[in-house]
Amino acid sequence: MRGLVVKSTGSWYSVRTDNNIIIECRLTGKIRLDERKTTNPIAVGDLVEIEVENNEGKIISILPRKNYIIRKSINLSKQAHILASNLDQAFLIATLVAPRTSLGFIDRFLITAEAYHIPAKIIFNKIDVLDDELQQIQDSIINLYSKIGYECFKISAFKHTDIELIKKQLKNKTTLIAGHSGVGKSTLINAIEPNLTLRTGDISQAHLKGTHTTTFAELFPLSFGGNIIDSPGIKELGLVEMKKEEVGHYFPEIRRLMNECKFNNCLHVNEPKCAVLKALKDGLISKERYQSYLGILNGEEMDWKEWEIK
Repeated sequence: MRGLVVKSTGSWYSVRTDNNIIIECRLTGKIRLDERKTTNPIAVGDLVEIEVENNEGKIISILPRKNYIIRKSINLSKQAHILASNLDQAFLIATLVAPRTSLGFIDRFLITAEAYHIPAKIIFNKIDVLDDELQQIQDSIINLYSKIGYECFKISAFKHTDIELIKKQLKNKTTLIAGHSGVGKSTLINAIEPNLTLRTGDISQAHLKGTHTTTFAELFPLSFGGNIIDSPGIKELGLVEMKKEEVGHYFPEIRRLMNECKFNNCLHVNEPKCAVLKALKDGLISKERYQSYLGILNGEEMDWKEWEIK
C-alpha cells in the first residue's frame, strides 16, 4: 500500500493512503538501521510503501524524492535534518519586528532552496505593526530580492490582509511554510484554512522572539487544492556543506554573470576580469548578498548581526 507522510513525531509517522485514510506507522528495522546522514530517515512529504499487521502500520520503503529542504542539525551526531520533501515551492515568512528576521537568515534559506531546485518566495508578515520608517526599510528589502528574481508579498496574517493573494499562490501545489518561531506561520495557515485552528503562540516581550507552538512538521490538504506544510520554527539555518565552486550557482545574480568571467573556475573573490566583481563595483549586486556569498564560500558560521534589519 502506498501513502504520503503527513506528520512525523520522530517515532511515529502519520501516513495518508491513496484512499484518504490516515494510518499511524512505525519504521521497519531495515530503514531505521540504515546508514543515513540525516537525523530523520523519513520526512513529511515523503511517499512511502507501508504494510499493516495487527492494526499497526509499518513503513517498509521510501520512494525516491524529487527534492527536499535540508539544514544542518543541532544534533551534532548527525549531519543534517530534512524539513520536508517533494515540494513544489517553499515560502519563507519574514518579519521586521517581533521577531526580527535577518537578511543573512533569508539568504541562507534562499540558497538552500536553490541548491535543491525548489522555487522560493518571501512573505513579509505583520505589516500592520510597522511604522513609516520600517515600511520604507521593508520596501527597500523587497526591492533587493525582487531585482534578483524572488517574488515577495506583504501581508498581515492577523488581520487577513491580502490572504487571497497567497491562496492563489498555493492552489494545487505542495508548499512548505518556514521561518523563525513567532513570525506567524500557524496564524497564516489558520487564515488560509480557518477549519484547521492551529495553535498559535505569543511573543516573548523580554526578547521579542516567538515561542514554539508547532513541535513537528505536518502536512495539511487545502480545501481549494494542494497541500501546505507547517514546520517548527527555525532558530538557526545552518547550510549543509557545499563545494566552493558550486556556491555561486545558488546566487541567481552571480549565476547569470559566471560565463562572462575570464576564468571558468573563477570564485569571484580577487580574480582578474571577474564579471561578478565588476557588477559589485557598479552596484548591480548588493553588498549584503555578496557578503553572504563570501561567508558561505569561506565556511564561516557567522551570526550575521552586521546584516540584521535595524
